[in-house]
Amino acid sequence: MLCTRCLHAEAAPDGVLCAGCTTPAGFAAPPAGVTPKIWLRSPVGLGRATAVLLGVMAAVDVFALGADFLMYDVTGDLAAGDTGAAVLDRADLADTLTAAAGSAQILALLACAVVFVIWLWRVRRNAEVFAPDGHDKARAWVIAGWVVPIASLWYPRRVVVDIWDASSTGDRPDGHALINVWWTLWLLSQTIGRVLYTAFEEADTSQEIHDSMAQMMFADGLDLVAALLAAAVVLRLTRMQDEKARQGPAVPVTV
Repeated sequence: MLCTRCLHAEAAPDGVLCAGCTTPAGFAAPPAGVTPKIWLRSPVGLGRATAVLLGVMAAVDVFALGADFLMYDVTGDLAAGDTGAAVLDRADLADTLTAAAGSAQILALLACAVVFVIWLWRVRRNAEVFAPDGHDKARAWVIAGWVVPIASLWYPRRVVVDIWDASSTGDRPDGHALINVWWTLWLLSQTIGRVLYTAFEEADTSQEIHDSMAQMMFADGLDLVAALLAAAVVLRLTRMQDEKARQGPAVPVTV
C-alpha cells in the first residue's frame, strides 16, 4: 500500500508509512486509520528563506541610510551656498542613490511580505495541530489582518502571539517581549516612515531637503531594526515548532 502521508512511496510491510516518513524528522504522520485535515509540515525551510529575505531588507536599509547621509551632507553644503562643480556632482550622485534606495526598499518589502505571509500561514496551521482551541482569530486573519484598515494595527500581532503560545515547548508559554518590541517598531517604521517620506517629497529648497533627510535617516534606522527583529521572531518561532514536533507524533485535528 502507499504511504498514508506522502501518498507516493510504498509503506513498510508492517505499517502505513514509507521509510522517508518514519525518519525522526519531527513532523511525523498521525496514527494509522486516522485521516486528518491538517498535517504538521516543517516550517524550517520557509523560516530560513523568510529570515534571509528580512536580512536582505536590512541590508537595503543600510544602503538607504548611506544614501540619506550623502544627501544630508551635500544639501547642507548647497544650503550654505557652496555650488562648486564637486558639490553639484555629489548632488547628482545623491539623487541617483536616493532614488535607487527607495526602489530597492519597495521591492525588498514586497518580497518579504509575500514570503513572510506564506511562512506565517504554515506555522499557523502547525499551531492548530498543537493547540486546536488556542487561537483568538480565524485562520483567514493570517492574511486579512495585514490589509484590513484598523485591524492591521493589532490583528497580526494577535495571530503571532497565539501561534507562539501554541508552539511553546515548556509548561508555560514563552514571554512575548520579542514579539512586542518587533511589532511596536514595525508600526512606528510604517507610520512615521510614511509621514517623513511625504515631507521629503514636498521639500523644495536645499535647506528643507537637508532637514528632511535627518528625519529620513531616523525612519530608515527604525525600519532596519524592525527587519532584524522580525528575522529573530521568525527564526525563534520556527525553532520552537521544530522542537515541539520532535517531542512526539502529531495529534490530528479536524477543522
